[in-house]
Amino acid sequence: MPSSDGAPRPGRIRQGDREKAYRPLSLAARQLAFDDGLEAYARGDFFAAHEALEPAWMGTDDLGERALHQGLIKLSAAYVHAVRANPAGIAKNLAGAQRHLALAGPAGRAWGVDVPALMAAIDDRLEHPGQAVPAPGIRRTTPA
Repeated sequence: MPSSDGAPRPGRIRQGDREKAYRPLSLAARQLAFDDGLEAYARGDFFAAHEALEPAWMGTDDLGERALHQGLIKLSAAYVHAVRANPAGIAKNLAGAQRHLALAGPAGRAWGVDVPALMAAIDDRLEHPGQAVPAPGIRRTTPA
């Protein structure tokens, strides 16, 4: 519950209509968590990717950056469900990834992720749920 003045509680940040965890981390620590998460994703260890990306998401108060990290977390979670042969979990998390990535704005460029290409790949998988596997690659760009 927000404080009486509408501000989030300590250790929380307002994202959309909800309060979410906020555990401030330096940019260097967030970058390390981000890189670890993308490395785990690239090798197909989607659970490790999800876990590694969480500190990057919780460690910033920049809403675009949070949306980018949370979109990648949802994408990783989708493929945790793929490993478990759960098509409903894949679809739900891919749709969640889309919602978050759509809010990432310039954070994708700043963090060196081709968000439009990733969203197109997710769209394709959502349109053809029987072909949701393999996981889309996360194309890296030169950070802006």
